[in-house]
Amino acid sequence: MSSKPPTLFEQFLSFFPEIELPVTLADESHHHFSAHNDPIPQELIDQFLVPLEEDHDEHTEYIACIRIPETYQFHAIVYWKAGLLSYQYFLATFTEQGDLIQKRAIAGTHAGDGKMTQSVATIDDDWIIYIVSGQLATEATRYEASSSTAYKLELLPEGHLTHLVD
Repeated sequence: MSSKPPTLFEQFLSFFPEIELPVTLADESHHHFSAHNDPIPQELIDQFLVPLEEDHDEHTEYIACIRIPETYQFHAIVYWKAGLLSYQYFLATFTEQGDLIQKRAIAGTHAGDGKMTQSVATIDDDWIIYIVSGQLATEATRYEASSSTAYKLELLPEGHLTHLVD
């Protein structure tokens, strides 16, 4: 009896370990993932991540972070993307065949339009994503905590993200 070789999409998913939730994605979390996860081969980056990105260039770096467990009807991964003045964690959901359902930045640091935005996300075991963001004008010398925002997203059973309102 011969087993079927894994598809390219299954190979891609294998670089994203399933972890026990909750998990927090903060500014330096990518160092842990980089040290513990194998690098994604360029062929798989070109096939599955580059088509999702509007601002990819030859200097863009990707790190496989995690796969959300127990997503039976879809696959949900988190990857880190480093580009010019932007270091962000993205949650991407795919059908079982590897077609994109949705992609969204959920944490990281991004500079542009005269300000720097930094966000931290926690993914809870019930697929609620808590995000706290703060902005600082590039010429400012002090951060004002009152400028922080917090919101929640929910990862739905079919792989879509929706805002939750308190």
